[in-house]
Amino acid sequence: MAYLLDTNTLIQAKNEYYGFDICPGYWNWIEEATLLGDVISIKPVLEELRDGEDELTAWANKLEKESPFFQPMDQEAVGKIAKVVEWVQNGDFKEQAKRDFLTRADPQLIAYAIAHEGVTIVTHEVHVEGEKKKVKIPTVCRALGIPCERTFSMLSREKIQFDLTWL
Repeated sequence: MAYLLDTNTLIQAKNEYYGFDICPGYWNWIEEATLLGDVISIKPVLEELRDGEDELTAWANKLEKESPFFQPMDQEAVGKIAKVVEWVQNGDFKEQAKRDFLTRADPQLIAYAIAHEGVTIVTHEVHVEGEKKKVKIPTVCRALGIPCERTFSMLSREKIQFDLTWL
């Protein structure tokens, strides 16, 4: 099984609990797990990361050159985008929520997971029953039968530990 990381799993990690300076192990694990084929993301996520100009952007640009982490949207994945768009457009969401969702990497992330069996999407978003103001990845995944979980569930399932080092 491969984990497919959403943009927010990287941005929130950098901004909050796994900053490069306090938990380099998270970033090292992503790099190593990518080489084993266990963790990936997609090029549209890279493009969202490039909206910032910080340490995360530099890390992502380096990773793009050195590993297969940021997968291209292949023909199979592109062919599944319409399925995601159709479900969202037919959903009971506010029009602005639909527009916001469809202009991000999220539909492409889900389409990639549909096209590549055995992939689990990892996001910080949480499904909320009856939510209409925001289309969330777990809600779409639930409807389309795509495995989806949060970062900490992934790390726990994989038995990942980040050891303490005193400087």
